[in-house]
Amino acid sequence: MNIRKIEQNGIEIAIVTSNEVLITDVQSALDLMATVSYEVGCNRIVLDKSAICEDFFDLKTPLAGEILQKFINYQTKIAIIGDFSSYTSKSLKDFIYESNKGNDIFFLSNEDEASEKLSRV
Repeated sequence: MNIRKIEQNGIEIAIVTSNEVLITDVQSALDLMATVSYEVGCNRIVLDKSAICEDFFDLKTPLAGEILQKFINYQTKIAIIGDFSSYTSKSLKDFIYESNKGNDIFFLSNEDEASEKLSRV
């Protein structure tokens, strides 16, 4: 895992990259938040969707809700970046749409969009 800190519009944002899956369950999400906070002191994270297990994107499991609730509880905003067009689930598309209207969790296509969004909320 590599964590790079950027500043945009006066807001510090952690860009997390990894060649492996980092979030597989609630505890691994908490570990990621703690690591980012400890290493770079940020509570805004950009993470590629490839670093999150596929079960997260299956809303029939409670995984996405449980994990994202922890981000909200610990006041950490996250932008998950990648191509979400391969997912055919209407409920997932609705979930992404509603999340993007909020202030804490975003599903965006690239790092530039993510850092811009996280610097504005």
